[in-house]
Amino acid sequence: MEKLAKVYDVEKVLNVASYAHMYVFEFDGKIVGTGAISSFWGSETESILLSIFVLPEFHGKGVGRKIINTLETDEFYVRASRIEIPASITATEFYRKFGYDYKNGVKELDDEHHYRLEKYKEAGLK
Repeated sequence: MEKLAKVYDVEKVLNVASYAHMYVFEFDGKIVGTGAISSFWGSETESILLSIFVLPEFHGKGVGRKIINTLETDEFYVRASRIEIPASITATEFYRKFGYDYKNGVKELDDEHHYRLEKYKEAGLK
């Protein structure tokens, strides 16, 4: 997580925000989580969830669930028939609770040490 925090500096977050719909979640005026969704490489039928973070002291308090629920109402999600998420080792089981499973049924870490998860649904539906 410390490595990810260094990678996701202000410049990286602003870059993601330039092509994705980014959401910031606050509690008592403090940012406690973020999440973004984008088209998957420009596709009209595939989207990707990105930059999902929750402050450790807010884990288990519903913030992550609120982030996923919000992203799954976004137009990029609604129009897609396949949604992908690069999941950290520690977050994989959390995302699987929302119906995401290993891409192509393969549980394998990619070069960035993420599991690639995906969910299929009918386009136009939440």
